[in-house]
Amino acid sequence: MPALAYRAVVLLLWGLAIHNSFACRGLFWDGAAFLANLIDNRTFHDFYPARAHVGWVTQAPVLIAIRAGVTDIHVLAIVQSAALFMLPVGLYHLALARVRRDLVLSAVVLAILALVFLPVSFFIVGEYNAAYAAVTAAMAILLTGGAHRRRDAAAVLALAALCLRSYEAMAYLGPLMAAAVLWRRHGLPRDDVPARLMMALAALAFAGSALVAGGTIFIYWDHPHFTLVRAAILDFWQNLQFVVPVAGLALVALVSLLWPSWLRGRLPAALILLVAAVLAATPWFRQLVGPESMVFPPSHYVARTAAGCLLWAMLLFMWVHIVWRERAPAPLRLLREGAVSRRLVLALAVLVLAAAIPDVALTRLWTGYLAYVRGLVVDRTGDVRFADLPTRQWPRVLFSQDWTAPALGALLRSDGRNAHLLGPQGAEPMPFDARCGTLPELKGFYWRGLGSSRPVLTAASSNSPDRCRAPAQPARRTRRGSCGCRAGR
Repeated sequence: MPALAYRAVVLLLWGLAIHNSFACRGLFWDGAAFLANLIDNRTFHDFYPARAHVGWVTQAPVLIAIRAGVTDIHVLAIVQSAALFMLPVGLYHLALARVRRDLVLSAVVLAILALVFLPVSFFIVGEYNAAYAAVTAAMAILLTGGAHRRRDAAAVLALAALCLRSYEAMAYLGPLMAAAVLWRRHGLPRDDVPARLMMALAALAFAGSALVAGGTIFIYWDHPHFTLVRAAILDFWQNLQFVVPVAGLALVALVSLLWPSWLRGRLPAALILLVAAVLAATPWFRQLVGPESMVFPPSHYVARTAAGCLLWAMLLFMWVHIVWRERAPAPLRLLREGAVSRRLVLALAVLVLAAAIPDVALTRLWTGYLAYVRGLVVDRTGDVRFADLPTRQWPRVLFSQDWTAPALGALLRSDGRNAHLLGPQGAEPMPFDARCGTLPELKGFYWRGLGSSRPVLTAASSNSPDRCRAPAQPARRTRRGSCGCRAGR
């Protein structure tokens, strides 16, 4: 990969991670509930055991900060966001570093960044972000094996352990990765027992991840929320940040299969640059086309499954590129030509840069929304129904969610006199319900800024449980079963 393209993309990824961390994007949707649980219970949030390994890694910095005496919720929100963003960014950086000497592999990893990571990462608390990055990094290591066999084997084993309990997409990503690990292990010297042993364990872990994911899917198949998730799989078209680059690169791939010789020209790169220009303009489509054409953060959540399936195909192509050297089809042979692959790498690097523009635009709107909700909380007292607040107008509608509003409101309070945000009526059980005394206590913790820095008081003491039906689960479990964190997320 050209050095300039590599450095630009790496700097962009880390710049976005830092920017999004200070913007507290980790609080979006379920992220607020996760942080409230971590503060309230002082232990790992055990919302979903099948995804626990990612949770342990991303939640540990917050718990360490709490143990160190940090009581400013704003700081904790930054720490949480940094952990959520820097784990996948670090893994994608590793993948880029490993494949930079192979232009075809570099092009695919850049495509993964533009199609799989950036278009679905606004919902950064979703464990799929870490899982997708981990399998990409593992595949990059497996396909670029060098002299440091044991170090590489240890890295692959660590990534496999992370993926063991990570996300349901491992049901199909796990077998692919297990097969790739066994292929690499077969090429190791017989006398390198430690490396071969670690690779064998990594293959078992990846295979185990498929079993864990498959078992989870089976258990929750008929769960109401999981049913909704399955029904929304084909709604990825709602995500312009995903659809635009996917459609553009799919067209490039289709034409390359039908007329391979066109790869030697400049048209493929020109088409990718055109797609990049359209992608960069998506934040303004609402003004140009209509409200239905807006970039929409919840669509990042909707498109995550389609992104995982696309990732599987791209990882398989990376493997095929390395394995299929003899009598390779014409498109693959032409892709390996230096001039062709170099142009594609540069064009795809521009596509990644373009994908960052809607990300930055949404982050700017998010910071405004966070400040707005904080103003609503600190300017009011008592119980306030979130549904009654003016949060459905543009652009606040992009980030509003009734289920997580009580947790977000609790985090943004300056003191015990600020308002409690209430979620939807009639939910069973009602998570973080101030009326039932299940709001996070957050004793001694407050959000610094906008006036008072007095600690948040215990909310449960001022709210009578007899105002609603008893929760279906014990109170502590209800708080830990956070708003919006339903099975199948």
